[in-house]
Amino acid sequence: MMTMKKIKVLVVDDSILYREFISKAISADPGIEVVATATDPYDARDKIVKYQPDVMTLDVEMPKMNGIEFLRKLMPQYPLPVIVISALNENVFDALNAGAVEFVAKPDMKADKSIESYINELVIKIKIASTANLSQWKMDAKKVISHTIMPHWENKIIAIGASTGGTEAILAILESLPNDMPGIVIVQHMPPVFTKMYAQRLDNSVGLHVKEAQTGDIVQKGCVLIAPGDQHMKVVKLGSTYKVECFKGEKVNGHCPSVDVLFQSVAQEAGKDAIGVILTGMGYDGAKGLLAMRRNGARTAGQNEQSSVVYGMPKVAYDLGAVEQQASLENIPQIIYSFLNLR
Repeated sequence: MMTMKKIKVLVVDDSILYREFISKAISADPGIEVVATATDPYDARDKIVKYQPDVMTLDVEMPKMNGIEFLRKLMPQYPLPVIVISALNENVFDALNAGAVEFVAKPDMKADKSIESYINELVIKIKIASTANLSQWKMDAKKVISHTIMPHWENKIIAIGASTGGTEAILAILESLPNDMPGIVIVQHMPPVFTKMYAQRLDNSVGLHVKEAQTGDIVQKGCVLIAPGDQHMKVVKLGSTYKVECFKGEKVNGHCPSVDVLFQSVAQEAGKDAIGVILTGMGYDGAKGLLAMRRNGARTAGQNEQSSVVYGMPKVAYDLGAVEQQASLENIPQIIYSFLNLR
């Protein structure tokens, strides 16, 4: 009888209490083995060489060298799936930009429910990270597409869905798109509060205007709306314009917000005037919604395996026949532009 190989994890945190807490909690899962712990980046580097872990959990705030600087030095030498454990601040996005695969927000240690939810999320993300493809962990700077504005662009809407690896993939795409693109709506699997910080960060980094969506926001030229981290988002057509509705609800495909909820609404409301893009991520959220979009006349694209951190969501969508064109991340902006110019 074959036994399942356990995922070897290195836990890095300067707090002995936190190291022991995380180690004990995640070791309770039969698929995970904590092979070592480390107190700082220098200790962690030595433990990586000695124990060759499959995944590392890393606290951002540490003595001697912070986690972000460590990632920037580590990734080129020792490509390793890293899950960053962060307080509620923008450091997490610097860590993802530096090569971390995922992040988990630190829990309220006084709330049992918060701790339980945190451990469950960490275990799931360790398992996802163990499958990550790190060959595309850093993208080159993009050039904005030169283009001609077409009259029929006014009726178009672009919907994008992503999960693990998606924060950097979305940034790479938006960096390459001109600032007068048709309205864009996005679901990126992410906890509440972080989505607002992510939207603000993108708004400061790209030519398009980016904001966390609120019910009643109009999907308009040059504007990107990102679903709030604890609400579903759907599109509603009112006359010649599209608006979004954000609402609380049960998880769909394990997520709130769900890509499928967004894509299904775009399929229904926009039909052939829509473009759907599914990016890197674990699971199958968005696949059926993208298929509905394509069946209703939308043009659709999916990220390929080679450029995906996790080739899960795009693969399921491709296998269903939902993806019209599959391409590397660097080619997706040009595909979006070409779709816009096809009536």
